[in-house]
Amino acid sequence: MKVLLIHGVGHKEISGMWDADWKAAIAKATASIAADIELEYDGLPYDSIFANAKLDAAIVAEALARLLASGVWHGIGDIFTSRGFGDDIRWTAGMVAQWAADEKLRAACNAALAQKISAFKPDVICAHSLGSLIAYDTFARQPEIVAGRTFVSLGSQIGNPFVRSIFGGRLVPLEQTSFWYHLYNKNDSVLTAEIDIRADNFEQVTTYFDIPGIADHDPAHYLSHPNAITNVWTPVFGKTPRSLSRAYTAVKKTTAKPQFRALLVGINDYPNPGDRLEGCINDVFLMSEILQEQGFPPEDIRVVFNERATADGIRQRLEWLMDGAAKGDQRVFFYSGHGAQIPGYGGKEEVDHVDECLVPYDFDWSKEKAITDDWFCQLYSQLPYDTNFTAILDCCHSGGMTRNGSVRVRGLDPPDDIRHRSLKWDAKRCMWIPRELKLATAKMIDKGDKANFLGDSGAERLLGRAVPLWTSATGFRKATKAYRHQGPFIPILLEACSEEEYSYEYRHGVTSYGAFTYCLANVMRKLRGGAKPVTFEALIKAVSQRLKELKYQQTPNLVCPRDKCSHVIPGR
Repeated sequence: MKVLLIHGVGHKEISGMWDADWKAAIAKATASIAADIELEYDGLPYDSIFANAKLDAAIVAEALARLLASGVWHGIGDIFTSRGFGDDIRWTAGMVAQWAADEKLRAACNAALAQKISAFKPDVICAHSLGSLIAYDTFARQPEIVAGRTFVSLGSQIGNPFVRSIFGGRLVPLEQTSFWYHLYNKNDSVLTAEIDIRADNFEQVTTYFDIPGIADHDPAHYLSHPNAITNVWTPVFGKTPRSLSRAYTAVKKTTAKPQFRALLVGINDYPNPGDRLEGCINDVFLMSEILQEQGFPPEDIRVVFNERATADGIRQRLEWLMDGAAKGDQRVFFYSGHGAQIPGYGGKEEVDHVDECLVPYDFDWSKEKAITDDWFCQLYSQLPYDTNFTAILDCCHSGGMTRNGSVRVRGLDPPDDIRHRSLKWDAKRCMWIPRELKLATAKMIDKGDKANFLGDSGAERLLGRAVPLWTSATGFRKATKAYRHQGPFIPILLEACSEEEYSYEYRHGVTSYGAFTYCLANVMRKLRGGAKPVTFEALIKAVSQRLKELKYQQTPNLVCPRDKCSHVIPGR
């Protein structure tokens, strides 16, 4: 059996001694499976391709900033508190950024890999780190090259938001592979990520190990991990029939009947008495009524309130909401509580944007205790295009204040130390004024779409827009054509107000609701009996009119791809 090894980025690769550890790890793994199997190895050296490539320093620097920022977004933590990235991570990031920024370099790498496969004819292809990006890029563009072969990616940045933006914001199945295994270690801090691909011939294998330092990125530990032996090498080398219970096939539907799920979150009793609201729990019960009237089974509607609606609690339930979503399924997420904006650090270790977020019960103005789109988009962006996912948000886009005594606004203002991040001192005017933030992604989005995706300032990452996954309009069109997809899945968003407005509470007699939620439910019940199905476009227009009639200065917002505006609202 022939095995092709494609190295990542590191110091051993430069010395040419990298493959010994790989071979030893695979030999150790196969000893108990098929001791008599003969393995023939070859490698793909590609360092010379990088060395000969012409560098555009400015373009690579911009790509590097976006890549490092994606590490902050995707689990490394706040760059300010971690005091930056280590040299080993920057080493890898620099080469990945060079690869991402140079189309000719990528094409040369793809050609070298295609030539190697044609000559060597491997049965198994193992690719680590940057090598896995080269492999996926080649196989996604030229599927016939990997036909009938097994692909193993490890310590890979394929699922990293910045890297995915190079692929047009979406990863595609490698349908002609015999099987694709993705070895994932959550402790690997070298900009790696999970991969969400729903295909019969794909499986993500958890290979967790935690060794101090960069060793958490070590390919030998991935390849010899017990889960790799059981889930990868046993079926590959031992010829044991692959259990369908370990692959996505196991969770495929046995019926074409659409599945309905909803998660409803309401938070009244925030720890700070001054932040408390009155109508959020009532909103959740009202939305549960509406969804059940629309045909959602009560057992498939989950709710979470107050102290149980922590950041982790909401994330776990959102994972349940999205789990197994397939063609025709209906998924609804409803949130009633505070909204806020957090100044965020980018790859250059400076504040370059603000993150719009939902405010959990344990919110502390850190991204770890907030629900931002950086995390949220990892759940929805790979959904099948014909899945129906709607998010309804009854909160402000940013901070608010209580007006007119009892009228409550659903938004929080940051404490002064957080607010200081986005201010600067104007000595001429003797005033503190807002800094002009420069989000790297802003240059990657078409001017006509900036306000919708990045807010009026051009430096806001708004919920539900999948901003980390977007590139330039031209780059996006080229990528979607090359990889044969339509870009990331974008949900249908119903927002309680426009960016510069507030989301208010409404008192119905002695009972409090969100003004938006109350009007939404009222309108849905009224329109339901009509001759025509209710579309999102018609719904938001009617809700806006009802809010005006009640004298609320808030304009609800419908955000979605144009073709989804005419979709019928969730229900049977």
